[in-house]
Amino acid sequence: MARPGRFSASRYLGDKRTLTVYDLDVDDPVVASLIDELMTSEQFASFAPDTLAEARNRGYHPHPSIRSPAESS
Repeated sequence: MARPGRFSASRYLGDKRTLTVYDLDVDDPVVASLIDELMTSEQFASFAPDTLAEARNRGYHPHPSIRSPAESS
């Protein structure tokens, strides 16, 4: 999936409404439509550092499309 222009350097994007974090590197049409809807809603969050661990520290839980809890650098 193509990353939203504003997040071209980010891997993880969170939904403030549901506290779900999405991996923008996942190639899944369902996730792509969720990201499109999230961008339209403007209720998103990015994380610094851009890691799954940081998203979890902020109370976000991974979307089921994130298969591995292990992080990549």
